[in-house]
Amino acid sequence: MPKVSSVIVPYATYLRVYEPLAAFPEPERGHWARYARRPDRPSYQDELRRSLADLLPTPPVPVPVHESSDAFVLDVDGVVCVCPWRTRLRGWLALEELGEELPGPVLDAVLPEVVRRQTAQDYERWLARNPDARPWIRTATWQVPLNWFVLVSDEERRFDKGSGEIPPMLRYRTPMVQARRRVARALRALKDAIDEGPLIDGLIDVGRWLEEFHPRSLVELDYGGLVHALPPGELEDDHSAADVAEGIEALRHGDGAAAGEAYGRLVERWRGIRDRRSAN
Repeated sequence: MPKVSSVIVPYATYLRVYEPLAAFPEPERGHWARYARRPDRPSYQDELRRSLADLLPTPPVPVPVHESSDAFVLDVDGVVCVCPWRTRLRGWLALEELGEELPGPVLDAVLPEVVRRQTAQDYERWLARNPDARPWIRTATWQVPLNWFVLVSDEERRFDKGSGEIPPMLRYRTPMVQARRRVARALRALKDAIDEGPLIDGLIDVGRWLEEFHPRSLVELDYGGLVHALPPGELEDDHSAADVAEGIEALRHGDGAAAGEAYGRLVERWRGIRDRRSAN
């Protein structure tokens, strides 16, 4: 395996889907079965470290030339489930959104226009040959999108304070059938209470994405490197999934005041993190 940087990459959060081996056609199924037996599989941080290393050359390499053959692996009740990185595809998707995230001069300094244009043309040609492609991993920076919290429950929350060189960890894991059920229930409650809004749009989008995967998959919401932007006490006390569930349940019962209180807690909790994004 190529050596990667030891630098911890912060501020990115992840929504991952782990599919059972049976969901993959051959020969890909065989590849992942062999891969799952490897003792030297990369960690959660390795992919981002490699991506950052690709941005250092001149000109930078915003998207890998070849698709990654790596994945994250879980044993779910004796069933091997894998979450392919698909770094190249996710790089193309991220590049499409980058123009909305950065001012023009900053974007040109990070990735020259000629590089972005060539990368976009490569993606168009690839997409024409692979129209049904989709990523197994969604990424957000400096936040956990509120619609992600709808997929999980507070009982599925796992927190570890970490120690020494081991960073803290906060994540949720839930069966795919539960995630889909929660999306459907939340959409009904929200549509009955409000006509439209970003939470509804986000839920529709993530719900369609989940439908692409095997029903026996596992969904993981991982705070990833965002744990480095949260003071330890705030991280330990973060029960955003519970607040989202409480707010949706209040809407279902027509209690706008209780829904507003839950939403207020979420806004207050995440405002400080978003402010740090533009503090420097």
